[in-house]
Amino acid sequence: MTEITGSNARDVHPDNRIRKVVIVGGGTAGWMAASALRAVMPRELCRIVLVESDEIGTVGVGEATIPPIHDFNRFLGLDENDFVRNTQASFKLAIQYVDWSRIGHSYFNPLGALTTNWLAGGPSTELPPVYRYLVKLAVEGQNPDLDEYSPCSVAAQRNRFARPKNNSQDTTYSYAFHFDASLYAKYLRAYAEGRGVERAEGRVADVVLRPADGFIDAIVLESGQRIDGEFFIDCSGFRSLLAGRALKVPYEDWTHWLPCDRALAVPCESAGPLLPYTRSTAREAGWQWRIPLQHRIGNGYVFSSKFISEDKAADTLLANLDGRALDTPRLLKFTTGRRKEAWTKNCVTVGLSSGFMEPLESTSIHLIQEAILRLIKLFPERDCGPLVVREYNQQMAGSFDSIRDFIILHYHATQREDTGFWRYCKYMSVPDTLRFKMDTFRRHGFIPVKPGEQFAARPWLSVMYGQGIQPQSYPPLMDTVDRNVMGGEMAKLRSYIQQIVGQMPSHEDFIRKNCSANPVVV
Repeated sequence: MTEITGSNARDVHPDNRIRKVVIVGGGTAGWMAASALRAVMPRELCRIVLVESDEIGTVGVGEATIPPIHDFNRFLGLDENDFVRNTQASFKLAIQYVDWSRIGHSYFNPLGALTTNWLAGGPSTELPPVYRYLVKLAVEGQNPDLDEYSPCSVAAQRNRFARPKNNSQDTTYSYAFHFDASLYAKYLRAYAEGRGVERAEGRVADVVLRPADGFIDAIVLESGQRIDGEFFIDCSGFRSLLAGRALKVPYEDWTHWLPCDRALAVPCESAGPLLPYTRSTAREAGWQWRIPLQHRIGNGYVFSSKFISEDKAADTLLANLDGRALDTPRLLKFTTGRRKEAWTKNCVTVGLSSGFMEPLESTSIHLIQEAILRLIKLFPERDCGPLVVREYNQQMAGSFDSIRDFIILHYHATQREDTGFWRYCKYMSVPDTLRFKMDTFRRHGFIPVKPGEQFAARPWLSVMYGQGIQPQSYPPLMDTVDRNVMGGEMAKLRSYIQQIVGQMPSHEDFIRKNCSANPVVV
């Protein structure tokens, strides 16, 4: 048998690997992409070039996160305390919703649920027995308080925080972060450049497409510099210079379901205790966020310009700050929705170039993370095979669509009719996928969640129940559970949660001891 070596081997198995990736745009999306790719691609295997301009600002509205951010930071090998210090971060246990169901009413959506040996749940797509039993109590008219059964809710209410004990076999709960997105981008830039990512300064003036197949061949900067590449990542924000302008990828508009199309953002001085949760307060024509960082509070008003003027929205925002405003409100205009294809030819969109989901459930940075890690799993050869592209697009579309439904739920499941905005949201049509979930919970007391959806059954329950959707029946097998035994176990669970929360330090004390950032000089 003749052995194939040297040039003959390359003829049989041509080297079709991508040797140069060009990322257009910096900010959180660009530097997350650059850092993650460099973490898996040695510099001798692939050049990574990030193009950005200091003249172009970043949006930076996604300062609150959800627990999977831990996976991304661990993927990069980041030290958590160092990350918290360098991004002025605080810890997040829950989101508090104020005035969403009705004015004067509030509830928590905690980030994690307690799992115990005696009340262990099934797969993450199912409600564990403790919550199924609470549904039964709700059907019977006992109006249980879900927050009593979540350590995250109880700790948030008491302004306490501690990391879960890794060696505990009967207690787990989740947490995430509030951080300054611009500082996170800066932090990751240092990480990426330290590992060989190249940065090019300048604005993109032109995108050169290959005549034969329409793939992107190069970008040209205003300076005239041409940057060739084999694979491109569009992190250029709302402008979407590559996918939107050059490749003409259509955009799917969701404004009829999510009518907010503006946001005003402004930081203010810290005031009061450093709370370990995000607050979302429903307003006349949208909602206001409050995100506590170590050095300031981030605030914003997401609203619909059809129902309130920009000036009135700004007045509302400034009148409801906890501390002195540190700047004038900055206006952002957007259209909620997504690109119909997240990956087209040799270009993947990441961040705002792929679509926009208002940060009601803190998913902006998470969608960046999903896009990058999925790209790494499905990283192509130079020809970008259509089967890989199709799989990526299906996965990203599923993530966007499931998050879309969860956000729509907050607006639609309301008792409010005091303004035109809330009347519209209450009576609007919703996607069939959301209607199915709401009807199933209302009629049967459980929530159908497909594997792979971003939000499992527990957060859906928190919002449905918190917004006033009452189940009419419960899973019948709950009748096989002895009421006295279950009642006793539930009492033990409440007591246990109070015990572990009582052992936690205050949120501020935990940060002061472990990860306090240097003071910011204003």
